[in-house]
Amino acid sequence: MIKIFTGDNRIRANQAVSQILGENYEIIEGTDLTPNDLPSIFQGASLFSAKRNILIRDLSDNKTTFEKLPEYLNTPHNIIILELKLDKRSATYKTLKDQIEIRDFPLPKDPNMSLVFDIYRTAKVNGKKAVENLDKIKHHEDPIRFCGLMISQALKDYRNHQGIKEKRALRELSKLDLDLKTTSLEPWLLIQSFLLRASSL
Repeated sequence: MIKIFTGDNRIRANQAVSQILGENYEIIEGTDLTPNDLPSIFQGASLFSAKRNILIRDLSDNKTTFEKLPEYLNTPHNIIILELKLDKRSATYKTLKDQIEIRDFPLPKDPNMSLVFDIYRTAKVNGKKAVENLDKIKHHEDPIRFCGLMISQALKDYRNHQGIKEKRALRELSKLDLDLKTTSLEPWLLIQSFLLRASSL
């Protein structure tokens, strides 16, 4: 049995590994393997058991060895290959996907992430609502990076329509960016102040 687990959520992936392989299994670093190592891993027995439980980490980073994996699908052992990312365009992936189980373990999406991008657009029509949305995301965002995001959105607006309102917004955001980097005032208060003014620029 060979399975491939992939994705950023290593906690969930490792839990699934333990459910299948148990608590005692061999761990092999895939980046260190050569094609010559594969027969002893996939076909060789251990001193204690004919059937081995093996976790191989990041084998696809080792392209020449990973390409040989389809030759060992009839292994008698329980083997899970744990990958952070898997190239779904590769010929090896296309060969494997119909023959073995490949499970993805993505990190859960933050429901507030889309708010980060909507706050500037909202501020242009409703500053109070934009501040309410800011309160939902500011605890896990960097204020200077957030300001940079608003500047990039304002630049996009300016490229689409080079009007007075767009110029004022860019000027105010440039001043906000400078204030965030040079004053000791609470950064989110400065951003809130800008958001409340944005609709009247």
